[in-house]
Amino acid sequence: MFSHIVAGVSDFERAFTFYSALMQVLGNEARFCVPEKPWAGWQSQDRSRPYFVISATYDGKPHDPGNGQMIAFAAADRATVRLAFETALAHGGTSEGDPGLRQHYHPHYYGAYFRDTEGNKLCVVSHGETC
Repeated sequence: MFSHIVAGVSDFERAFTFYSALMQVLGNEARFCVPEKPWAGWQSQDRSRPYFVISATYDGKPHDPGNGQMIAFAAADRATVRLAFETALAHGGTSEGDPGLRQHYHPHYYGAYFRDTEGNKLCVVSHGETC
């Protein structure tokens, strides 16, 4: 469905440190990093698409996180959701909702919500039954 998703950032180095740690927990591989541009991207293992990119804004104006926008990353299991949440907070993220079941979505939806160092809202979710 998606080719790539881009999240705007103002402080590339800080955001790159945050996302490098998060993507490692989620098992996503670095695809490219060009600090001079600045932009960087990650992809799922053994797949070229979709990929996730952080970048300075194209028009050069300051980044502004959108209200009502969120990027959700898939996790293999609930333990990975918890580790991703802990990693995000340890690298400058802020909590928007602790890891836990959200059965109002479906019986096995286990997610955590947080903001990155730039204010972008993120979710990490497992849809499986395992802990």
